[in-house]
Amino acid sequence: MYKDNSLVPSEAIRLAALGLLARQERSYADLARDIRHFTARIVGPSLDLLGPSLELFKVEGLMEAADAAPPHDEQRIRITAAGEQEFRHLMTAKLRGPMGEVNKLIIALKMHFLDLLVREEQLAQIEMLEETCGRELARLGDLRGHHSDEATFLTSWLDHEIDEVDSRRQWFRRLRERL
Repeated sequence: MYKDNSLVPSEAIRLAALGLLARQERSYADLARDIRHFTARIVGPSLDLLGPSLELFKVEGLMEAADAAPPHDEQRIRITAAGEQEFRHLMTAKLRGPMGEVNKLIIALKMHFLDLLVREEQLAQIEMLEETCGRELARLGDLRGHHSDEATFLTSWLDHEIDEVDSRRQWFRRLRERL
């Protein structure tokens, strides 16, 4: 059976939570605040990004209490071995569809936590992001070609979008070369 190994919007919240916990244990309140802060600064408020309750991560065995404090907002939590495995799975997953706001968030999260992967995984992620930009360029180029005989604001905007995506691809290429 074919399995699409690409992230859906709700998994962006999982990636954010597990990545933050992979960096350091923290309280529920701090984790929720840091997730909200990061996601809101990248995509703004979004119903697509309503992730599961952090309590569900505990039930799934992805995080656990790090201290004996009673379970509430101040209890410190940490990532478990299962959480680390899920984090790695999410970090190495592909992007879904064209470059929208959610994919920009996922890219930002991957860049935020890229140093938590081993070098080979880092390189593979950067190459995947370069390829994603290449597909985006092909898609935009096709649309631009379809409207090439028109002098409209659309063609000017498409030229701007193509330049932006190509610049992003070049940035990923330079990052890969530095690694």
